[in-house]
Amino acid sequence: MSLPDLNLLITLDVLLAEGSVARAARRLRLSPSAMSRALARLRETTGDPLLVRAGRGLVPTPRALELRERVSVLVQEALAMLRPTEQLELKQLVRTFTLRTSDGFVENFGPRLIARLMQEAPHVRLNFVQKLNKDSTQLRNGTVDLETGVIGESTSPEIRTRMLFRDHFTGVVRMGHALSEGAITPARYAAQKHVLVSRRGDDKGVMDEALALLGLEREIITVVGGFSAALALARASDLVATVPQRHVGNLCDGMQRFALPFPTPQISVSMLWHPRMDADPAHRWLRGCIWEVCSESESA
Repeated sequence: MSLPDLNLLITLDVLLAEGSVARAARRLRLSPSAMSRALARLRETTGDPLLVRAGRGLVPTPRALELRERVSVLVQEALAMLRPTEQLELKQLVRTFTLRTSDGFVENFGPRLIARLMQEAPHVRLNFVQKLNKDSTQLRNGTVDLETGVIGESTSPEIRTRMLFRDHFTGVVRMGHALSEGAITPARYAAQKHVLVSRRGDDKGVMDEALALLGLEREIITVVGGFSAALALARASDLVATVPQRHVGNLCDGMQRFALPFPTPQISVSMLWHPRMDADPAHRWLRGCIWEVCSESESA
């Protein structure tokens, strides 16, 4: 029985990642004709065309889409297995990590995280990018090293996770607001004008569902895409913002917070990463730093 050429796995991984023979050839430093021959061998080996012409480009077949994740993990694990084990020297580590985080995370946890990194690994750089959805594509293709947020149905099942902290919603108003004094009842809360946070532009949230169970409805004046914007509006008006307490704690300085007078679901904020980064020493160190910084914040 003849074994297939396992080097084709690397070629397949790059082809499926790039979706282009020319780009894959440049990445592997091959000629376009050599890459075309490799694609022909892959088609013969797998019994599938893998990439087919669509207009001026190529699109993956269903079989290619099925293989893409598995091939990527296999190649990364093989490369890690064959790479010599190195002692992680944090003081000499030169690396840039890209973190995709939800609104408020940087303001609350960023200063402590950066201070720790400057002390332990002064040549490490963090790039924070805004998390606008729960799509795991950027973790999968390596453009993002790690994410934080609430795990959702759209989170890919292969993504690794670790919970950072639990959070709950709290009401926030400007100083001197009508809700800054006296007992707050569900009826008083519902009677105010509100700003809703929704990245998808929804006109209802979990607070509305909780109020509906009590036969109440609040008036939403405006919808914004992030907690920072909601708090800025509440700070400068009579609007009520309802936000996760720990996640945006520092953004509420100088404002009045109050416990909601009805139960709402608890939030679990986690960090997420692709399994190919599991064994990477520097990535493992960063995950430990983030977890400890969030734990310190919880006990503070």
